[in-house]
Amino acid sequence: MAYQLDNRPLDLRERFYFPEVIRGIGTLAGHFLRNLFFSRDANPDILARPRGLGYSDNVTLQYPEEKAPYPPGYRGLHRLVPREDGSPRCVACYMCATACPAQCIYIEAAEVPGDPIEKYPAKFVIDELRCVVCGFCVEACPKDAIRMDTGEHAPPSLERVHQLLDEKALLRGPAVSYLSDPWLRRPAPSIPAEALAAMTASARPYPDASDEYAQTPGFSVKALAAEARERAERAGTP
Repeated sequence: MAYQLDNRPLDLRERFYFPEVIRGIGTLAGHFLRNLFFSRDANPDILARPRGLGYSDNVTLQYPEEKAPYPPGYRGLHRLVPREDGSPRCVACYMCATACPAQCIYIEAAEVPGDPIEKYPAKFVIDELRCVVCGFCVEACPKDAIRMDTGEHAPPSLERVHQLLDEKALLRGPAVSYLSDPWLRRPAPSIPAEALAAMTASARPYPDASDEYAQTPGFSVKALAAEARERAERAGTP
Protein backbone atom coordinates (compact mmCIF):
# COMPACT_ATOMS: atom_id res chain seq x y z
CA MET A 1 0.00 0.00 0.00
CA ALA A 2 1.39 3.39 -1.03
CA TYR A 3 2.00 6.07 1.54
CA GLN A 4 -0.40 9.00 1.61
CA LEU A 5 1.71 12.14 1.41
CA ASP A 6 0.39 15.39 2.84
CA ASN A 7 1.41 17.96 0.24
CA ARG A 8 -0.88 20.73 1.40
CA PRO A 9 0.71 24.14 1.99
CA LEU A 10 1.55 25.21 5.54
CA ASP A 11 -1.19 27.04 7.39
CA LEU A 12 -0.65 30.18 9.47
CA ARG A 13 -0.01 28.28 12.71
CA GLU A 14 2.62 26.08 11.10
CA ARG A 15 4.35 29.03 9.49
CA PHE A 16 5.04 30.57 12.91
CA TYR A 17 6.70 27.27 14.03
CA PHE A 18 6.08 28.11 17.70
CA PRO A 19 3.66 25.21 18.33
CA GLU A 20 6.17 22.74 16.86
CA VAL A 21 8.98 24.26 18.92
CA ILE A 22 6.89 23.86 22.06
CA ARG A 23 6.08 20.25 21.14
CA GLY A 24 9.78 19.55 20.62
CA ILE A 25 10.70 21.06 23.98
CA GLY A 26 7.97 18.98 25.62
CA THR A 27 9.28 15.78 24.06
CA LEU A 28 12.85 16.62 25.13
CA ALA A 29 11.75 17.46 28.68
CA GLY A 30 9.77 14.23 28.93
CA HIS A 31 12.77 12.09 27.96
CA PHE A 32 15.04 14.08 30.28
CA LEU A 33 12.78 13.64 33.31
CA ARG A 34 12.23 9.95 32.58
CA ASN A 35 15.97 9.29 32.38
CA LEU A 36 16.53 11.40 35.51
CA PHE A 37 14.01 9.79 37.85
CA PHE A 38 13.77 6.20 36.57
CA SER A 39 16.58 3.68 36.70
CA ARG A 40 17.88 1.91 33.62
CA ASP A 41 17.56 -1.82 33.18
CA ALA A 42 21.05 -3.33 33.28
CA ASN A 43 20.11 -6.17 30.92
CA PRO A 44 23.04 -6.44 28.46
CA ASP A 45 20.61 -7.35 25.68
CA ILE A 46 19.50 -3.87 24.65
CA LEU A 47 16.63 -5.10 22.51
CA ALA A 48 15.19 -7.07 25.44
CA ARG A 49 15.02 -4.10 27.79
CA PRO A 50 11.49 -2.92 28.67
CA ARG A 51 10.18 0.34 27.30
CA GLY A 52 7.42 2.68 28.35
CA LEU A 53 6.37 4.65 31.40
CA GLY A 54 8.43 3.89 34.48
CA TYR A 55 11.55 2.91 32.54
CA SER A 56 14.50 4.97 31.44
CA ASP A 57 15.03 5.49 27.70
CA ASN A 58 18.79 5.33 28.20
CA VAL A 59 20.09 2.04 26.77
CA THR A 60 23.78 2.90 26.60
CA LEU A 61 26.07 0.14 27.87
CA GLN A 62 28.30 1.27 30.72
CA TYR A 63 31.46 -0.16 29.15
CA PRO A 64 33.68 -1.73 30.45
CA GLU A 65 31.53 -2.60 33.48
CA GLU A 66 28.83 -3.86 31.09
CA LYS A 67 29.72 -5.78 27.96
CA ALA A 68 27.43 -7.05 25.25
CA PRO A 69 28.03 -10.72 24.39
CA TYR A 70 29.58 -11.33 20.99
CA PRO A 71 27.74 -13.58 18.51
CA PRO A 72 29.32 -16.99 17.74
CA GLY A 73 30.38 -15.81 14.28
CA TYR A 74 32.22 -12.75 15.60
CA ARG A 75 35.65 -12.36 14.03
CA GLY A 76 37.76 -11.74 17.07
CA LEU A 77 41.45 -11.21 17.58
CA HIS A 78 43.74 -13.46 15.56
CA ARG A 79 45.49 -16.46 17.01
CA LEU A 80 48.00 -18.93 15.64
CA VAL A 81 46.63 -22.42 16.18
CA PRO A 82 49.11 -24.71 18.00
CA ARG A 83 49.74 -28.39 17.41
CA GLU A 84 49.59 -30.91 20.22
CA ASP A 85 53.31 -30.39 20.90
CA GLY A 86 52.86 -26.62 21.23
CA SER A 87 54.45 -25.62 17.92
CA PRO A 88 52.41 -23.58 15.44
CA ARG A 89 50.50 -25.34 12.67
CA CYS A 90 51.71 -22.61 10.33
CA VAL A 91 54.11 -23.81 7.61
CA ALA A 92 55.06 -20.28 6.49
CA CYS A 93 53.50 -20.61 3.04
CA TYR A 94 52.70 -16.85 2.89
CA MET A 95 49.18 -17.49 1.62
CA CYS A 96 47.58 -15.46 4.42
CA ALA A 97 49.96 -12.55 3.83
CA THR A 98 49.28 -12.74 0.08
CA ALA A 99 45.50 -12.78 0.52
CA CYS A 100 45.48 -9.95 3.08
CA PRO A 101 44.07 -6.81 1.40
CA ALA A 102 45.48 -4.54 4.12
CA GLN A 103 48.99 -6.06 3.95
CA CYS A 104 49.10 -6.25 7.74
CA ILE A 105 50.78 -9.69 8.01
CA TYR A 106 54.56 -10.08 7.98
CA ILE A 107 56.19 -13.53 7.93
CA GLU A 108 59.77 -14.74 7.96
CA ALA A 109 60.13 -18.44 7.13
CA ALA A 110 62.76 -20.82 8.46
CA GLU A 111 63.46 -24.53 8.03
CA VAL A 112 62.64 -26.91 10.86
CA PRO A 113 65.93 -28.26 12.25
CA GLY A 114 66.55 -31.77 11.01
CA ASP A 115 63.64 -31.63 8.55
CA PRO A 116 64.55 -30.06 5.20
CA ILE A 117 60.96 -30.37 3.92
CA GLU A 118 59.00 -28.52 6.58
CA LYS A 119 59.10 -24.81 7.32
CA TYR A 120 57.89 -22.79 10.28
CA PRO A 121 57.40 -19.06 10.89
CA ALA A 122 60.52 -17.70 12.56
CA LYS A 123 58.68 -14.38 12.67
CA PHE A 124 54.93 -13.86 12.33
CA VAL A 125 53.62 -10.36 13.00
CA ILE A 126 50.12 -8.91 12.53
CA ASP A 127 49.49 -5.18 12.71
CA GLU A 128 46.04 -5.08 14.31
CA LEU A 129 45.66 -1.38 13.53
CA ARG A 130 45.87 -2.06 9.80
CA CYS A 131 43.71 -5.18 9.91
CA VAL A 132 40.26 -4.71 8.34
CA VAL A 133 38.86 -7.89 10.00
CA CYS A 134 37.92 -9.41 6.64
CA GLY A 135 38.89 -12.99 7.54
CA PHE A 136 40.68 -13.58 4.22
CA CYS A 137 43.75 -14.87 6.06
CA VAL A 138 41.65 -17.58 7.71
CA GLU A 139 40.08 -18.52 4.38
CA ALA A 140 43.43 -18.67 2.59
CA CYS A 141 45.27 -20.82 5.15
CA PRO A 142 45.56 -24.43 3.91
CA LYS A 143 46.54 -25.81 7.33
CA ASP A 144 43.89 -24.22 9.59
CA ALA A 145 46.83 -22.48 11.27
CA ILE A 146 45.23 -19.07 11.84
CA ARG A 147 41.81 -18.39 13.28
CA MET A 148 39.75 -15.44 14.45
CA ASP A 149 37.75 -17.31 17.10
CA THR A 150 39.13 -15.74 20.27
CA GLY A 151 35.99 -13.64 20.88
CA GLU A 152 38.24 -10.70 21.76
CA HIS A 153 38.95 -7.40 20.07
CA ALA A 154 42.30 -5.64 19.97
CA PRO A 155 43.01 -4.12 23.40
CA PRO A 156 43.33 -0.33 23.53
CA SER A 157 46.83 1.10 23.77
CA LEU A 158 48.53 4.48 23.65
CA GLU A 159 51.40 3.33 21.42
CA ARG A 160 51.24 1.71 18.00
CA VAL A 161 53.93 -0.81 18.84
CA HIS A 162 51.58 -2.50 21.30
CA GLN A 163 49.26 -3.37 18.41
CA LEU A 164 51.98 -5.37 16.63
CA LEU A 165 51.32 -8.93 17.78
CA ASP A 166 54.12 -11.40 17.14
CA GLU A 167 54.13 -15.19 17.07
CA LYS A 168 54.56 -15.38 20.85
CA ALA A 169 51.42 -13.34 21.50
CA LEU A 170 49.43 -15.01 18.72
CA LEU A 171 50.22 -18.65 19.53
CA ARG A 172 47.52 -19.60 22.03
CA GLY A 173 44.23 -21.39 22.40
CA PRO A 174 43.31 -25.08 22.11
CA ALA A 175 45.49 -27.28 19.95
CA VAL A 176 44.16 -28.69 16.68
CA SER A 177 45.30 -31.87 14.95
CA TYR A 178 43.92 -33.58 11.83
CA LEU A 179 44.53 -37.05 10.47
CA SER A 180 45.65 -35.64 7.12
CA ASP A 181 48.34 -33.37 8.58
CA PRO A 182 51.52 -34.09 6.61
CA TRP A 183 53.74 -34.10 9.71
CA LEU A 184 51.69 -37.05 11.01
CA ARG A 185 51.69 -39.02 7.76
CA ARG A 186 55.42 -38.97 6.93
CA PRO A 187 58.59 -39.42 8.95
CA ALA A 188 59.22 -36.24 10.90
CA PRO A 189 62.74 -36.13 12.38
CA SER A 190 61.90 -32.96 14.29
CA ILE A 191 59.15 -34.70 16.34
CA PRO A 192 60.09 -37.46 18.82
CA ALA A 193 58.42 -40.81 18.24
CA GLU A 194 56.46 -40.66 21.50
CA ALA A 195 55.14 -37.16 20.77
CA LEU A 196 54.30 -38.12 17.21
CA ALA A 197 52.30 -41.13 18.43
CA ALA A 198 50.39 -38.97 20.91
CA MET A 199 49.65 -36.38 18.23
CA THR A 200 48.44 -39.05 15.83
CA ALA A 201 46.18 -40.58 18.49
CA SER A 202 44.57 -37.22 19.23
CA ALA A 203 44.13 -36.25 15.57
CA ARG A 204 40.65 -36.09 14.12
CA PRO A 205 39.22 -36.01 10.61
CA TYR A 206 38.09 -32.82 8.96
CA PRO A 207 34.59 -31.89 10.15
CA ASP A 208 31.88 -32.54 7.62
CA ALA A 209 30.16 -29.27 8.49
CA SER A 210 30.75 -26.51 6.00
CA ASP A 211 28.99 -23.24 5.41
CA GLU A 212 28.89 -20.29 3.09
CA TYR A 213 31.48 -18.40 5.15
CA ALA A 214 34.35 -20.86 4.99
CA GLN A 215 35.53 -23.41 2.46
CA THR A 216 38.96 -23.93 4.01
CA PRO A 217 39.42 -27.61 4.99
CA GLY A 218 39.05 -28.02 8.71
CA PHE A 219 37.58 -24.59 9.32
CA SER A 220 33.89 -23.82 9.68
CA VAL A 221 32.15 -20.96 11.43
CA LYS A 222 29.33 -23.30 12.42
CA ALA A 223 31.79 -25.82 13.88
CA LEU A 224 33.57 -23.07 15.82
CA ALA A 225 30.24 -21.81 17.16
CA ALA A 226 29.35 -25.33 18.32
CA GLU A 227 32.75 -25.67 20.03
CA ALA A 228 32.26 -22.30 21.75
CA ARG A 229 28.84 -23.34 23.03
CA GLU A 230 30.25 -26.64 24.34
CA ARG A 231 33.08 -24.82 26.16
CA ALA A 232 30.56 -22.39 27.67
CA GLU A 233 28.34 -25.27 28.84
CA ARG A 234 31.31 -27.07 30.41
CA ALA A 235 32.35 -23.85 32.16
CA GLY A 236 28.83 -23.38 33.44
CA THR A 237 28.33 -19.98 31.80
CA PRO A 238 25.05 -19.05 30.04
